[in-house]
Amino acid sequence: MQMKDKNILVVGMGKSGVAATEALITLGARVSVYDKKRADQIDPSLFDYLSNNNIVGFFDQEPNKISDLALIIVSPGVPIDLPIIEKARALGIEIIGELELAYRIGKGRYIAITGTNGKTTTTVLTGEIFKDAGRKTEVVGNVGVAVAKKALEATEDTWFITETSSFQLETTLNFKPVISALLNITPDHMDRHKTLGNYAAAKGKIYANQTKQDYFVVNLDDMEAVKLIADCKATVVPFSRKTSLEFGCYVKNNQLVIKDQLGHISIICAVDELKIPGAHNLENALAAAAIAFFAGIDPAIIGKTLKAFEGVSHRLEFVEEISGVRYVNDSKGTNPDASIKAIEAYDGNIILIAGGYDKGSTFEEFISSFNGKVKNLILLGKTAELIKITAESLGYNGTIMAADMKDSVKKASDLAKPGDIVLLSPACASWDMYTCFEERGEDFKNNVRALRK
Repeated sequence: MQMKDKNILVVGMGKSGVAATEALITLGARVSVYDKKRADQIDPSLFDYLSNNNIVGFFDQEPNKISDLALIIVSPGVPIDLPIIEKARALGIEIIGELELAYRIGKGRYIAITGTNGKTTTTVLTGEIFKDAGRKTEVVGNVGVAVAKKALEATEDTWFITETSSFQLETTLNFKPVISALLNITPDHMDRHKTLGNYAAAKGKIYANQTKQDYFVVNLDDMEAVKLIADCKATVVPFSRKTSLEFGCYVKNNQLVIKDQLGHISIICAVDELKIPGAHNLENALAAAAIAFFAGIDPAIIGKTLKAFEGVSHRLEFVEEISGVRYVNDSKGTNPDASIKAIEAYDGNIILIAGGYDKGSTFEEFISSFNGKVKNLILLGKTAELIKITAESLGYNGTIMAADMKDSVKKASDLAKPGDIVLLSPACASWDMYTCFEERGEDFKNNVRALRK
């Protein structure tokens, strides 16, 4: 796509916005940037980069003129109903996200993975399979590396294994993966999407431009995900951990198997050979296996990688065992359903640390999932009081309030007995106390390790 000499505004200066800006400068565009932060809140090195490249920055104030813009790039964290976006839309200015930009300016083939939960694990696992198969692979997107950061380096042989959030997908127009995957849909980001229908529609954009020659891998065990099959024009590849299938990826005799269009069955590996715990991780493994198989990767390679994969940081990540107590970091549990899955992965004797930024979630199902497994619930952050009230209304009285992560870990340690699990799985985003879930997880790990001192 031709970007040279076009006037382009990038909104939001997080990782995504910075990557988009750098790519556009390389392509010769005339770039300006806008961020709601004040100038003194911007990283000095970024400020230097903007100055050195003659990029006009608008900080804590909207650009005074947008009518000459050819394009606006909106970062995922930026609400698309901002006044400046509404004005641009009324002027007929095209508005896209960084994922769409990367797709337009680069080469390569895209695998796109979405879902409320499991995206990161499935994306990283799929990336490992592709790497082990000798494919030229970039693991990008919501997993941490902006797609635009790698787009200009790509060749036709590059495979972009891309974690895609609803925020990224809602600003796509032409984006067309060769294989898309939907893991599940449960209520999340209701503060932005307002309804589950809107949220699901954003997820559904993952296959909007696919054709019969492409594949859509979908969880047949998830009711909301199944609803989206009706509008999909791609070849639908179902996966299920509960049901045998005539076509797709499923569990048979305690083994992961794939049945292709001709009815031939390939055995991938045994369920008990997976190192990642929990039913939800079995679903993630099934999805990754299906993606890799229909991308033409040998089942033996898929199975070998699945058996070696130990998971990702901040998702059921074992931290330490101290005095017979295991500490597990699940900071990536940023919504109730993710934390329910974390609780389900263990047999019991859990001391759970939860709470954080309020995304408009409700917590009745979260509390109900305890089923006698959660001995104590330690709460912190903005949602602490709401979760406590919900818990007590459902008859759970083991809640303890904490000031911060250090206090939470100390209280959990005091309560824990040998054989217990102290699990950080917040069921909330981190933005009230941290810049990201990774920072929250690292704080938990540091405080756990400090217990040894």
